Amino acid sequence: MKRRAFIKGATAAGVATAAVAASSFPKPAIAAGMKEWKMVMSWPLNLPGLGTSGQRVARRIGKLSDGKIKIKVYGGGELVPALQAFDAVSKGDAEMYMSAEYYYQGKHKAFNFFTAVPYGLTGAETYSWMRYGGGQELWDELSGQFNLKGLLGAPTGVQMGGWYRKEINSLDDFKGLKFRMPGIGGEVLRELGVAVINLPGAEVFPALQAGTIDGTEWVGPWFDMMLGFYKVAKYYYHPGFHEPGTSGSFAINKGLWDSLTKDEQLIIEVAIQAEAQIQGAEFNARNLASLDVLMKKHGVQLRQYSNEMLTKIGTIAGQVVADIGNTDATSKKVYDSYIAYRKQALSWAKLSEQGYMNARMLPFKYA
Repeated sequence: MKRRAFIKGATAAGVATAAVAASSFPKPAIAAGMKEWKMVMSWPLNLPGLGTSGQRVARRIGKLSDGKIKIKVYGGGELVPALQAFDAVSKGDAEMYMSAEYYYQGKHKAFNFFTAVPYGLTGAETYSWMRYGGGQELWDELSGQFNLKGLLGAPTGVQMGGWYRKEINSLDDFKGLKFRMPGIGGEVLRELGVAVINLPGAEVFPALQAGTIDGTEWVGPWFDMMLGFYKVAKYYYHPGFHEPGTSGSFAINKGLWDSLTKDEQLIIEVAIQAEAQIQGAEFNARNLASLDVLMKKHGVQLRQYSNEMLTKIGTIAGQVVADIGNTDATSKKVYDSYIAYRKQALSWAKLSEQGYMNARMLPFKYA
């Protein structure tokens, strides 16, 4: 997909019962019992991996419901601006969105915990916390305050640390940089003296090219190559301490969600869960191939943050996360649950994934 095309791409309930106020959820067009919904996204309609994922979910819900729930998908900027999907669905101007909750930390800081936390849970660990550690119940409590029902999307894996025009050899090199990074990761960079700017995907490359920002992170090799960051910044850093397992999100207007039958709710949940597996696998596969192209064809220079830097950043991140977690009573409930699960996950990962990865990297002949 060409960068120009990418940027250009950027540019139901049945009859409600009397017990539900008319303003509590949108009024889908209904013909022959069919529910017609609008789903707004925070990315372009045909963006591979994200926009195409949202369209797959819409098609899957349509098929599983035998055509009774028909969803028209809108890319960012088509019906509402990319980062206003939350408001559109909350108010009932659209029935559903596909986005990432940390874009809405301005609504409530606790939304960060349902996307990514610096030095926090991986994608698989986040999914486990949501399903079996009380995370979904906490999200329901939080999003319900905004007339939304949230459902976890796919984790896109551990992100890269970002693109820079110059090498970053110490924490002092961060001072004065203008850098694009959303969520709590951006708050950590602010503590390092960075001027953090939050931009939707379609605006990132033009800002980097024009010098409006000095560096950026986006997702990983697949998307980073797609947007062409290598054309204006050659230093590519890892690991992405800020987003160890970024999870996307879907949300439905809560009044609408509550009016659905249990079967209809199940169809939507199953469709999104299936997509999480498909999308996660796609990102992993595409990242593998894209990193090779970036380095061999485009001359990208891969760099690793030093352990000393990562340790200091980790200490700062822990304090920033704690501060956010103690913003108010709701944030504290989410934070306490998240941190407790993180402690358990660290113990298990040391024996399981980390132990195995260390063993797999040993210098023995295998193939």
